[in-house]
Amino acid sequence: MDGILERLELGANALGLELSEQQKHHLMEYMELLLKWNKTYNLTALKTKQQVLVHHILDSLSVVKPIRQLFELDQTIRILDVGSGGGLPGVVLAIMNPTWLIECIDAVEKKTSFITMVAGILKLPNLKSNHIRIENYDIEPVDIVISRAFASLADFANLAGKHVAPHGVLLAMKGHYLEEEVQELREKTSWRIEKCIPITVPQLEAERCLIYLRHVKED
Repeated sequence: MDGILERLELGANALGLELSEQQKHHLMEYMELLLKWNKTYNLTALKTKQQVLVHHILDSLSVVKPIRQLFELDQTIRILDVGSGGGLPGVVLAIMNPTWLIECIDAVEKKTSFITMVAGILKLPNLKSNHIRIENYDIEPVDIVISRAFASLADFANLAGKHVAPHGVLLAMKGHYLEEEVQELREKTSWRIEKCIPITVPQLEAERCLIYLRHVKED
């Protein structure tokens, strides 16, 4: 596999994650499926295994440990991945945590169809997808709503915040912290940044951060 498996193992180790043999197999197969079906489903602009590994798989793996720190080990939690595209980070989260119930939604039907196919091939009962726009969705509130470069912080909070349980959190995976987005968030929403942690993605020389948003109750 052109050293991809070794690079995956090294990357996971750098993130403090221990991969089982099954998880390695699933992540490798998911990469293969992304590239195999890319022309049909228009899943990514990336063309090589090395690019997909670093920019998609390791990038998604980088938030696994921070999410695990929010809840007790092996606790069943519900996570909604908004604007999931080809399943990032949702598919990776489902592979890494069998007790996490992951739902990926996207406005593009062929992308959600791909995720459904992946769930079947990899036999991931904790992964499902839904073709719908977030503003039209009606579900029971979940523990975490996560997005990966989906929208501005204000748009993310306004569109997805209603789906978060009172104890829950919005998580925005961002390239970097933008003060203008933070100001817009204050002006247009009742959500505030609880914290912003820098994320180092192994083998990637680019800025990344994970922003935690909590709802502020109005007096």
